[in-house]
Amino acid sequence: MKYTDKDLSGKTILITGGAGFIGSNLAFYFQKNHPEANVIVFDCFRSGETLSNGNLKSFGHFKNLLGFTGEIISGNINDADDMKNLRENYRFDYIFHEAAISDTTALEQDLMIKTNVNAYKDLLEMAMLHGANMIYASSGATYGDAPSPQRVGREAPQNVYGFSKLSMDHLSREYMKRVGISIVGLRYFNVYGPHEYFKNSTASMVIQFGHQLLAGKNPKLFEDSDKILRDFIYIEDIVQANIKAMHPKESGIYNVGTGKARSFQDMVDILQRELGTSYECEYIPNPFIGSYQFHTEADIESSKEGLGYEPTFEMEDAIKAYVPEIRRIYETEVK
Repeated sequence: MKYTDKDLSGKTILITGGAGFIGSNLAFYFQKNHPEANVIVFDCFRSGETLSNGNLKSFGHFKNLLGFTGEIISGNINDADDMKNLRENYRFDYIFHEAAISDTTALEQDLMIKTNVNAYKDLLEMAMLHGANMIYASSGATYGDAPSPQRVGREAPQNVYGFSKLSMDHLSREYMKRVGISIVGLRYFNVYGPHEYFKNSTASMVIQFGHQLLAGKNPKLFEDSDKILRDFIYIEDIVQANIKAMHPKESGIYNVGTGKARSFQDMVDILQRELGTSYECEYIPNPFIGSYQFHTEADIESSKEGLGYEPTFEMEDAIKAYVPEIRRIYETEVK
């Protein structure tokens, strides 16, 4: 679906983290709906380098960009020369900033702040220099264990990732006081959909449960999973919010969720129905009680007003749309 009628011919669009989950979906959105735009993907791609928790530092993967015909640059937002190249050799009209250390379990506070906060300031300075509207990824992790519905202004981050994203939001508000460009922070809730597989263990439970079922395994859920609720949002609605954030009514920080909380039990039941399986669920003790969010639900009223955003996918519709890709990934990457 096309989410804006704006003429983007001759416009240059930068997508940082463009080989990742959300960035690659944005790249293909523009290629399909605005072929007249000049889209540049910037990503450091994966190298095998890991964090102390064993997870990859970068989830960017070339397979997420198979079929993309725009320009691709391998670079790191922490590298001064790479940033100088972008600043001096291009002139951007829009910047979609998706690059980040996005692992909520990462312990490297120094790298998290350097990558998510300090490098973002450099990108804001470039946006001001180029006159480019900035749309960046904030996160529902800024809310931590704040009560539902989660509302902008009621943050309580519980890890350095959430703290770094909240710091980005504070920095953005300072730049919003200047004139010339719009700046929009999008607080993503629990996103799932095509191109997330290469996030490995940090991919959504939708694809992880889907692959358990396709492997003939009983899905393993935490005890009382019918009472563990999240605001799960399909990637198509994330793309919609990003596109509408290109020309907002006003700069600001906005939640991007469905405004509805659904359970992990719902997720598995829908997957079983769509995959044609009927495996018995196994319930295991939740080792994260005390540090686990049991209910997230985005307050999206300001997003509707400020962006014209309106979620279009219920979980049933989204999983049905996603299942063919879950099957394809299982056949080509998992088996």
